[in-house]
Amino acid sequence: MIREINVELDVNGIADITPEVKDFVRNSGVSEGAVLVFNVGSTGAVTTIEYEPGLKKDFPRIMDRIAPYGEHYEHHKTWGDDNGSSHVKAAIVGPSLVVPFKNGELLLGTWQQIVVVNFDTRKRTRRVILQILKGV
Repeated sequence: MIREINVELDVNGIADITPEVKDFVRNSGVSEGAVLVFNVGSTGAVTTIEYEPGLKKDFPRIMDRIAPYGEHYEHHKTWGDDNGSSHVKAAIVGPSLVVPFKNGELLLGTWQQIVVVNFDTRKRTRRVILQILKGV
């Protein structure tokens, strides 16, 4: 079972997609297994975070320290663009996440939400694929 969701995000935008993932799992008819959450594209990422105002500011700020915008990236020579830092950040965080579930409920921590992040240097609509992985 596969579902696609689309999330519009500003530069450094973060969106909580936990409700959509929960809904997908509950409506799948599968009681136990895992759900794959995959961002399509190389400048976006999926992870978990405590989705609260402070971390929504801290996360992009710290990621910018790791791969600052405005630095020299060889990638810019390849395509003549400015998003080398976006690709590096997305590669560090990663494009996917697998979350187990039992009795149709995600096994997340109390303050743990699933988020999609846009690291690109422009606003993007992020395509996120959800797929049920059935338990054996």
